[in-house]
Amino acid sequence: MIILHHLRIGRSMFMVWQLEELAVEYELKVYHRDPASFRAQDDLKAVHPLGKSPVIEDGDLMLSESSAITTYLLEKFDTEHRLAPPRSDLQNWARFTQWLHYPEGSVFTPLLFNMLLTRSGQPHEAIELFSNNEIKLHLDNIARQLGDSDFILGESFSAADFGISYVVSLAKRLGQIDTYPSLNEYLDRTLSRPAYLRAIERAVE
Repeated sequence: MIILHHLRIGRSMFMVWQLEELAVEYELKVYHRDPASFRAQDDLKAVHPLGKSPVIEDGDLMLSESSAITTYLLEKFDTEHRLAPPRSDLQNWARFTQWLHYPEGSVFTPLLFNMLLTRSGQPHEAIELFSNNEIKLHLDNIARQLGDSDFILGESFSAADFGISYVVSLAKRLGQIDTYPSLNEYLDRTLSRPAYLRAIERAVE
């Protein structure tokens, strides 16, 4: 059975959602952030030396990094290719892989800078200028890719939508998508899926 080490308030919520979409039996171990630092506490560091989440265990395998976990779960459980194209369809698989890695690889960092500046209450002109420009660049890119489609790769939901939904939802919490009606509508669609609602019910205490 898959064990998911889930740190409350963060990206691993979207891994719970993925397991629900895949209809995989799993055990959820929930960890709470330090109220002062808002970082993981020693109990999660005892699981993985980075003290970060998500982390899964599957037998003797312990795996971190969201995209790596997603790829592993798809290879093992998505045998009918409901959430990703088969590797034999090389161009569509490559396009899917690009959008699977894009949220963590490119979009998250400027959003993190923005979040840290907001929490600190201490302006930093150079970092703020960089993060604002990068956030706009990436939100424009996501909105352009989405176009009139329901999901990031077209009319069908895919595993690429987990990460895209995460960064768009983070951007929304930071007040960055008010001028992007298509991104608000996209979040309404993805975060109203039954599997996401089940994930919220199970993982939010």
